[in-house]
Amino acid sequence: MKYPVLRFVALATLACVACTAPTFLSPLIAAEKAPAYDSREHYTKYEYRIPMRDGVKLFTSVMVPKDASKTYPFLMTRTPYSVAPYGEDEFPEAAAHTDMFLQAGYIWVRQDVRGRTLSEGKFIEMTPHRPDKKTKADVDESSDTYDTVEWLLQHVPNHNGRVGMWGVSYPGFYTSAGIIDTHPAIKAASPQAPVTDFYLNDDWYHGGAFMLAAGFDFFSKFKPQSGPTPPPKVRVPFDYGTQDGYEFFLKLGSVANAAALLGGNNTGWNEGVAHPTYDAYWKARAIWHHLKNIRCAVLTVGGWFDAEDLMGPLRTYHAIEKNNPGIFNALVMGPWVHGGWARQDGRRLGSVDFAADTATYYREKIVLPFFEKHLKDKGEPKLPEAYVFETGTNVWRQYAAWPAPGAKPRTLYFHERGALNFDPPTDAAASDTYVSDPAKPVPFIGYTATGMPQEYMVADQRFAATRPDVLVYVTEPLEESITFAGPVSPRLFVSTTGTDADWVVKLIDVYPPERSTPAAASGAPEGGRSKDVGPPKVTLAGYQQLVRGEPFRGKYRRSFETPEPFAPGKVEAVNFTMPDVNHTFRRGHRIMVQVQSSWFPLVDRNPQTFVNIPTAKPEDFRAATQIIHRAAGRASGVEVMVLAPAAGGR
Repeated sequence: MKYPVLRFVALATLACVACTAPTFLSPLIAAEKAPAYDSREHYTKYEYRIPMRDGVKLFTSVMVPKDASKTYPFLMTRTPYSVAPYGEDEFPEAAAHTDMFLQAGYIWVRQDVRGRTLSEGKFIEMTPHRPDKKTKADVDESSDTYDTVEWLLQHVPNHNGRVGMWGVSYPGFYTSAGIIDTHPAIKAASPQAPVTDFYLNDDWYHGGAFMLAAGFDFFSKFKPQSGPTPPPKVRVPFDYGTQDGYEFFLKLGSVANAAALLGGNNTGWNEGVAHPTYDAYWKARAIWHHLKNIRCAVLTVGGWFDAEDLMGPLRTYHAIEKNNPGIFNALVMGPWVHGGWARQDGRRLGSVDFAADTATYYREKIVLPFFEKHLKDKGEPKLPEAYVFETGTNVWRQYAAWPAPGAKPRTLYFHERGALNFDPPTDAAASDTYVSDPAKPVPFIGYTATGMPQEYMVADQRFAATRPDVLVYVTEPLEESITFAGPVSPRLFVSTTGTDADWVVKLIDVYPPERSTPAAASGAPEGGRSKDVGPPKVTLAGYQQLVRGEPFRGKYRRSFETPEPFAPGKVEAVNFTMPDVNHTFRRGHRIMVQVQSSWFPLVDRNPQTFVNIPTAKPEDFRAATQIIHRAAGRASGVEVMVLAPAAGGR
């Protein structure tokens, strides 16, 4: 989820990249070297209330270079998180990404979107796009962007007639929506971690399962407002009453009980919980269906370990590629958390070191050259269509498309005694069984924390591998390295004694038992949340690094629109697709798959009875026996996209 910030630094206000939990930003910001560039010396700040076609005025902050000897392009971000500090004499503090662009010379535009902070109008979550606008009252984010650009061109002097857009997270959505039916002056846009479909594996729901910890933490901070309202001078964080989110949410009971803790009238939370299926509410807000008539260069950016909007960039890239032939459309995916490419050096996440300052490289070699070329005709970066970081080997790869051309589907099958390999089973009848108890759900991290520590995306899974309600399948040590490049797709045959069940599948890289633990690089590791929590220090010998994990709510096995109960004991196929990976399992490592039926409190508990889960009663929560079948004709496994070794090997 995306979060408003306690201290409105440029990290959030200029870029809205700090849209994650506010209180953990300060130590990460402090870990960066303070930039020497003083924007006050080189820029003059102006504030405007720009009228839209329906008369609503949007508060807009514009920073213009003082050097009037040349013209500059506009670079704009639109945000629901405030463009504070307010006042023409008040300048935001600089941070790595924004400082770089300010030094390069841009007219920097930041706008409070409709209905947020000092802008007029009504705020609507993920504003539905209106493809057929008949009157001035038919407005959406595309029309608000168009009207803003038109006003800027007419009222702000010393521009070169070109506009760029970008934003991270929710502002990434506004970037995507803003380039539909592109204004002629918009020449380049970079949706970064864009919210693309709240239900289909972005912030709210993954595989039909509700993302409880992140959703609650977000809406404890993102409050509804009535009319233009300045941000509070002091933000008081929600008091969980404990450091243990597992304990907090277990005592909370059903998800519906959280509404009162969030103020009762928290519209965003209430609407999200009230729509547990992929109904008209979500479909109207799925912006990827409308990414058409785009007439500018697009660079979509995401992180392989983005705990909030990992699927959004992939879905955005593919939708633009399909619907807008002839434009420059590229994808960048690095080893980053949500927005980490803009605010940190990208060197490490929790216990995992990527051996280079990947975010610094991206800022200097990819995103700045992209905008410089399309907004200033400066340089020729020759960016590939897919610029993706390969974890495991820690190497940037360039491809002509994504998934990487040449990647072939293969299935890792489950076998007896927890074996895992590419050979299909031949047994006439075989299965593995465990008991899933909603009263004792499997935790998603092996330490206590509130909210959603971003580090969980690469966290050590040894704590889960020893539980009796987690099935573990693992290969022999690899004799040669192998690269998975593309989506990860569980193919399960299951049965249950209940009438509903969740199936959580985790793809894991098991380090060799002799693996050393190098000293951590300088600087704070990424991966915290509200209190910058992280894992306890661990040794990397035998480390079970999560590479990809996702839940799937079984009632949606045929359709996210129409849930269906399981018939107890009946064997059924459960097939789903997890977000892509680009990871090499090195020689000597092992590949592991874990299967379980809870992942708490990352995901809300499934009662394992066929009920409306948000309003489930205590008696609805029942233990159930889950069976994974692995016989010929019912061969459970995980389909992966295997890439042939590159020249020089991996």
